[in-house]
Amino acid sequence: MASHQVLPTSEETDRRYTIYLIVVALLGWSLASFDSNLLTLTLPAIADDFHVSAGVLGILGFIVFGAEFIFALFVGWGMDRKGRKWMWMFCLTMAGIFTGLTYFVQAFWQLVVVRAVASGFAQAELAVSVTLVNEQVPARRRGLLYSIVQGGWPIGVFLASGVFLLTQALHLGWREVYLFGVIPLIVVGVGRMWIRESDRYSHLVAMRNAVASGDEAEIARLNAERPMDASELQQGTIRQLFARPGQVRSTLVRLTVTWLLYATSFVATNVYITYWLTEVKGWTQSGAATLLLVSGGLGFFFYILGGALGERFGRYRVLILSGLLVGPLNLLVLLLNNNVAIAVVFFLIYQATNGTWSGAGYSYQAECFPTRVRALAVGWMGAMFVGGLMLGSVLWTALSNTSLTLTWIVIAVVLGFAQGISTLFLPHIRPRQELEEIAI
Repeated sequence: MASHQVLPTSEETDRRYTIYLIVVALLGWSLASFDSNLLTLTLPAIADDFHVSAGVLGILGFIVFGAEFIFALFVGWGMDRKGRKWMWMFCLTMAGIFTGLTYFVQAFWQLVVVRAVASGFAQAELAVSVTLVNEQVPARRRGLLYSIVQGGWPIGVFLASGVFLLTQALHLGWREVYLFGVIPLIVVGVGRMWIRESDRYSHLVAMRNAVASGDEAEIARLNAERPMDASELQQGTIRQLFARPGQVRSTLVRLTVTWLLYATSFVATNVYITYWLTEVKGWTQSGAATLLLVSGGLGFFFYILGGALGERFGRYRVLILSGLLVGPLNLLVLLLNNNVAIAVVFFLIYQATNGTWSGAGYSYQAECFPTRVRALAVGWMGAMFVGGLMLGSVLWTALSNTSLTLTWIVIAVVLGFAQGISTLFLPHIRPRQELEEIAI
């Protein structure tokens, strides 16, 4: 832990800018969620339109997640080289273009390519947002403020469900659904023009330049402002994360295991949930969409709850509680047959796998790593989340043609229990510390 007096960022002294940053980030993540959840909601219609089986849908998911995996690693490198804001704008622009192109696809494999690119850039929003926002907001409210941004995910679910139900009421096809996401993306892109690059990234660039030129006086001055281990300062290399034993590697390995298990289980409870409810529990598509609409709409407040509890008791403890609930709840919803009971339990599953988990978890990721490797590490963790989705899709494809019940038991129940156990091994970090006080 660093013992220096850390210089506050300019963003931390500008309340109006902090509010603006949170609103713009919230809108961006809401639209990324909107785009992602449109695919979840339209899967049954896509399957009917292109006459594909559950196994082929699993292939679609695998390819989409593969693109997201690659793009997550790319944005970690890009944030390190080009800056946080530049990557934020680039990801949003590409997501908007390919979301609109979804309307024009006429064959299943065209859909696969377009959705892979659109979803890849939309999901990459997460890694950039985690890095940029957490580097700018005040330490004393970092977790709570970023939980508001993460609350954009249920807002996106709410919007996607609402648009899906509207298009059904108007007797429009699934392609028209995607057109609704383009205009808001353009508006958010304009709003991001006034977002600043973080002081911490500017400090990182200045430190790199001083190290490259051998300017010891400048290195000392910069280190006094904001401590950084200059001996470990390399630009955009995975070696920074894994080369030597120590805090960075140990933390990253433990987080990787937890997030892989979390994301693999997430496939059943959040990605293929509409399909599972219609095929196993006999729900209608509209009924499943309504359940997601309610869960997402009310779920926003559970993100805030996760952030607030994290500030009070530590984000580590919120992750443990949320993780330990997942397996038992997933088992319970499988055993239930009453639709009201299923809806209530799924609502709790949704909040444990989205609200309280993400409300605390992504600020926790950002503060686990020093600024010199934060972008790379958060990009890696974004890739690990997607890697878990890929693994879940492979398991779904392999198991679903045999039994959707067995599929749920393996992916949702067994791996859900494993996720909870893994949280017990995560490092404990006290909240309300400056990032440089946690790791340099």
